[in-house]
Amino acid sequence: MYRVYGMASSGNCYKVYLTLKQLGHAFEWVETDIMKGTTRTPEFLAMNPNGQVPTLEIEPGQFLPESNAILCYLAEGTLLLPDDRFQRAQVMRWLFYEQYSHEPYVAVARFIVHFLGNPSERKGDLEMRHKRGYQALDLMEQHLADKEFFVAERYSIADIALYAYTHVAETGGFDLRGYPRVKNWLARVLAQPRYVAMAQGI
Repeated sequence: MYRVYGMASSGNCYKVYLTLKQLGHAFEWVETDIMKGTTRTPEFLAMNPNGQVPTLEIEPGQFLPESNAILCYLAEGTLLLPDDRFQRAQVMRWLFYEQYSHEPYVAVARFIVHFLGNPSERKGDLEMRHKRGYQALDLMEQHLADKEFFVAERYSIADIALYAYTHVAETGGFDLRGYPRVKNWLARVLAQPRYVAMAQGI
């Protein structure tokens, strides 16, 4: 049985939780609060030298860090990852986009507002995160103009990765009212079989 070291309120950890639930895998969740320094202990660093969650324990002593790498591992051979070479590359494209052009802005803005309480000394940083985050949302809105899902007109880990922080973007100060296609896509993800909300049932 898989074991996941993760923080329930983290979007990166939620990606793994949602994927496991939707694939019907049994797993153990080990709540690991990064705010309390839990990931900097010698024991945790032996599992993941980068000291981050989520970390997947595949079997005793075999660990896989990085949320999107974990998604790829779990989705292999399932409907969540296409067999076609080009479509698989398209999934990777959106996984990379999420980590480099979306998460650093949408997720960090949420961290500043939701977890840090929007301190005045982070005002300039937050403004930059909002500007770049809206750019990421703009591209998503454009891509969804004639698509139900991000790749090959079917639900995949590309959608899971982008959904994790987009669906809670408003808690980071983003206004999604100008993104009707994104909002409709969010509703389609929510309607998927075995969907579970963030931090529910962990």
